Amino acid sequence: MQYLLLIYGDEQARNEQWERLSEAEQKQMMDQWWAYTKELEDAGVHVAGEALHPTETAKTVRVRDGEQLVTDGPFAETKEQLGGYYVVDVDSEEEALRWAAKVPSAPYGSVEVRQVMVFTAEVGS
Repeated sequence: MQYLLLIYGDEQARNEQWERLSEAEQKQMMDQWWAYTKELEDAGVHVAGEALHPTETAKTVRVRDGEQLVTDGPFAETKEQLGGYYVVDVDSEEEALRWAAKVPSAPYGSVEVRQVMVFTAEVGS
């Protein structure tokens, strides 16, 4: 089963914290993320994962009455923003939750865990 681990955090607080860190501290923080990704890969559960650019670069698209409407920014304003994700292929929800708890930002952010729906492409059924 595949699960999406959606990584949320306070983007502004994270950026302010990052700017206060020395170059060595920034490297140490990034090393935690590289180590987590390698742990997923070594366990054979890593499917995909990426960080996202800041929400200020986001666009939201809606189609109303056949007309495309594009607005700047994320879909909703919240205290925590989606900063990245991992897709893992594991045997159970419990295993997905264990991996989510290991996300380096989990101690100060949150990780939403959702099972991925897998559709088969059976034409004419």
